[in-house]
Amino acid sequence: MSGQREMKERNPWHTPLTIIIAVVGVIAIVALVTVAVLQNKPLTPKYKYGIVLDAGSSHTAMYIYQWPAEKDNNTGRVEQTNSCKVKGPGISSYASDPKMAAQSLQVCMKEAEQYVPSERHQETPLYLGATAGMRLLNIENSAASDQVFQAVSESLQKSPFSFQGARILSGQEEGAFGWVTVNYLDDRLKQGLETTGALDLGGASTQISFISDTFDSLESPTNAVTFRLYGNDYNLYTHSFLCYGKDQVLRMSIAHQTKSGPGSISDPCFHNGYNEIKNYTVVYDSPCVSARKPTSGPATFTHSGRGNFDQCQELVKNVFDFTQCKYSQCSFNGVFQPTLQGPFVAFSAYFFVMDFLNLTDTSVPLEKVKEALAGFCATPWDTIKTRYPSVKLKYLSEYCFSGTYILTLLTEGYNFTSETFSNIKFIKKIKGSDAGWTLGYMLNLTNMIPAEAPDTPLLPHAGYVSVITFIALVLFLLFILSLRPLWPRCSQKPQIV
Repeated sequence: MSGQREMKERNPWHTPLTIIIAVVGVIAIVALVTVAVLQNKPLTPKYKYGIVLDAGSSHTAMYIYQWPAEKDNNTGRVEQTNSCKVKGPGISSYASDPKMAAQSLQVCMKEAEQYVPSERHQETPLYLGATAGMRLLNIENSAASDQVFQAVSESLQKSPFSFQGARILSGQEEGAFGWVTVNYLDDRLKQGLETTGALDLGGASTQISFISDTFDSLESPTNAVTFRLYGNDYNLYTHSFLCYGKDQVLRMSIAHQTKSGPGSISDPCFHNGYNEIKNYTVVYDSPCVSARKPTSGPATFTHSGRGNFDQCQELVKNVFDFTQCKYSQCSFNGVFQPTLQGPFVAFSAYFFVMDFLNLTDTSVPLEKVKEALAGFCATPWDTIKTRYPSVKLKYLSEYCFSGTYILTLLTEGYNFTSETFSNIKFIKKIKGSDAGWTLGYMLNLTNMIPAEAPDTPLLPHAGYVSVITFIALVLFLLFILSLRPLWPRCSQKPQIV
């Protein structure tokens, strides 16, 4: 027994100090790995929010965006979480009763209070941007425009959110922010990929924005917008055509047919059998056509249809001016446009009209698209009403005209050909977010897109943990090696005395 006890005393691995060092070393290594894993474990994200009200000519829509709060410094991806369409017309329609414009927004604002967590209300920015409808009202009656904005602003200031103001966007801003939105959502800006052109169509205006290698901004500086996003420079061509939204072009088309003040017109852009009595004052109640109103004639006229696509297209061409161009090349109305380049997405009214007509598949040849639209326009009005009983008659009656205008605008106006028409994709959303100017507008105002490429971690989470674990194992081996002087003594046979 005494020999065994002496053997244990001579074995250095059985000394209390050595055992303590080993245990402490193992605990330290386990703690190092545990801390590294827990410290770098992805956390359940907390979100920040932003709200944008799109006050268009025909209606107002509210969009709620969110992004990870811990990635607020130019790296958090912004996504749309909810949208709300305000009932009633656009705020420009309330020029005679501005308080009603403010009141119309209340239902959607209450909905926003439910979607945005209450603890985030005060820090959530709220923006209202008005487009062509308010541009036209501002041209026609600036005092009424100011009163509408005042009433809307006073109402939104009472909301629990951080109201950042209401203003009219310029046409250039609307086009540029729409381009930013579609390319941001498609991750083309962050990855430095070829960008996508943006085609936007509303009720009172339309925008085209794209990058072209042939675009010399010196030739037409008013059409140039320069961005530096994620470390890449973009020289964007953009133009907005006021009065060339589908509703205002319809007014121009009817104005062209009623310039002599007739008591009735037979419109090729409306279905055969369509027959409505319309008021001259209502038709010409817009700065886009008010100067063309007949000086004499009846108070009303009978608007009937004859449903002929080819004749409708010839009629629509009258709203464009192709006779003048002081630049190297133009779209229409003497506006410079460089050569079309790359893919395009067409959204807003482009999508809604073409989706209703079942013509969003641009892999179908352009001639086939025209044939399908011609067949729709030639369908009698009674048949159309029976086929689409749930669609409001006002909207239903205008699809032939709107579809014809869209094809004419794209091919005759913007110079898309039978070959390049397939480069257009008609869309409503991109990765769950609505295509349009609102997201780009908020990203710009909140500086959410960096001018320079943001810093990224040296290693991803899994790689970092692997490196830390490897280092810990190396430390453990070094610790074992540090005990090397004890190895000979441990290998000696114990002496029995």
